[in-house]
Amino acid sequence: MATKTMGLPRQQGRPGTRHEGEPDAAPRALAWLLVLTGAAGVLASWVITLDKFLLLQDPDFKPACSLNPVVSCGSVMQSEQAQAFGFPNPMLGLVAFGAVVCVGASLLAGARQRGWFWLGLNAGMAFGVGFCTWLMAQSLYEINALCLWCCLTWVATLVMFWAVTAHNVGSGCLPAPGPVRCFLAEFGWVPPVLHTGVIGMLVLTRWWEFWTS
Repeated sequence: MATKTMGLPRQQGRPGTRHEGEPDAAPRALAWLLVLTGAAGVLASWVITLDKFLLLQDPDFKPACSLNPVVSCGSVMQSEQAQAFGFPNPMLGLVAFGAVVCVGASLLAGARQRGWFWLGLNAGMAFGVGFCTWLMAQSLYEINALCLWCCLTWVATLVMFWAVTAHNVGSGCLPAPGPVRCFLAEFGWVPPVLHTGVIGMLVLTRWWEFWTS
């Protein structure tokens, strides 16, 4: 006697296989990384914003992170580059980093985002890395001073950018050759470490005589 079907839908493909257009589930490690790096960026942006307001009220105010002629947050805050879009840069950081914290928190809560979301997030972070690179160059070679809180935002931005890029390559949102996908899957920590190392070397060599004197 033939067995009667109960109208249950047939499963397509293997369990756990991600199909085109399906929401993408991010690893919890990535979610936590976005929360932590975003929080670091919010903290730095908040401190810089408060110090900027104090500088506007009192031009003689000296921020706590102004330690010497090189590590001089006040010099950076009073520069033209500190308001590249017509308002203090850290205000942009408060919004952007705050959004990253929200994204990370939503992923921890179980949210699944589609490919276009991850590509948009990646594009926004790529802009952030480009903007931070410009600020770094201005700080090192035009302003001739460093802001420690700014350095924290640089590192936070590039770490989250490389983490999201590795995720997008691994999930197929960003097309990449097989060796690149395998490399990022196994050694995704290498690009941010190298990127941070390059920044550290530039800072070290720019004021080599000062650091070694």
